[in-house]
Amino acid sequence: MDLVNDMLNWVATPAMIASLLLSYPPYYLFKTCYSFLSYLFPEDLAGKVVLITGASSGIGENLAYQYATKGASLVLVARRELSLRQVADRALEIGAPDVIILSGDVANPDDCNRFVQATVDHYGRLDHLVCNAGIASVGAFQEIPDVTNYSSQLDVNFWGAVQSTSAALPHLKRTRGRIVVTASATGWNPVPRMIFYNAANAALINFFETLRTELGSEVGITIVTPGWIESEMSKGKFLKDHGGVEVDQEYRDAQIGLFPVEYAKNCARAMVQAARQGDRYLTVPAWFRTMYLWRVFAPEVVEFCYRLVYMHSPGANQTDVPSKTMAEGGAKQLLYPSSLRSSDVKNK
Repeated sequence: MDLVNDMLNWVATPAMIASLLLSYPPYYLFKTCYSFLSYLFPEDLAGKVVLITGASSGIGENLAYQYATKGASLVLVARRELSLRQVADRALEIGAPDVIILSGDVANPDDCNRFVQATVDHYGRLDHLVCNAGIASVGAFQEIPDVTNYSSQLDVNFWGAVQSTSAALPHLKRTRGRIVVTASATGWNPVPRMIFYNAANAALINFFETLRTELGSEVGITIVTPGWIESEMSKGKFLKDHGGVEVDQEYRDAQIGLFPVEYAKNCARAMVQAARQGDRYLTVPAWFRTMYLWRVFAPEVVEFCYRLVYMHSPGANQTDVPSKTMAEGGAKQLLYPSSLRSSDVKNK
């Protein structure tokens, strides 16, 4: 066995590089042609049934509106029932033939089974499952007094999507439907002070990539890795080190810094279009993909820059960082949507 591995250590790398150089041009040509045809003939969503979790605000709310304009019937899930009703009323106004709302928590497996079953009982089918529910967290790891306070991060962001998918998969197979997953660019981009959020998204991306391999063409999967998007999270709603969720715009400014924030409606529009075209991946805004190249080819540079901009001096407050100074120096007036200037979030 040692001899085999020693031989592969010498042979495998040049062999793989050579095979990639030979196979990539025809593969890329095929992929380009396929993408062009998918763009010309996207999936018709009229009459389709779409279940969206985390639909009461932000990306989820705007996904409901985008699917509604395409004529899809909707099932909207979140914990805030009044907010869901407002989103549902708007979706009906702009084209959804039918909308049902279901109050529930994706961190609860029974709730996941309940809202999928309610969808099938009401419509008789399920075509798209959009796993969008999530919460964000902030805090440098070495300053977190009790790491168990962040367990809800994985319960919602990771297990919520897994449990929803487990309940929905048999129905999606029958319709040869699609799963759309809202992860985050932090799943591959190690932004400091969001360590549990980053870990949950990395797990989410890896889970759905593996599931895609297992399912083949039975169910499509679109993995979305947004950057900073207009939402309650970019308003400063974070899971804090005491285990509670609160709005803290100083933390928000320190965390976003000089990153421009994309409008939620633009993100949702791109997500629905990607799903209709059968895209495997989507990053919004598109320029964020260039950061992945830096992450792969120059990780030391990325880590150094993040430490320089995001980390505070020993003994200093976690918001006393260069990124916050840059944001408050006028950048956020230029780079943040006007809706983020208010700290108001939906409570019901």
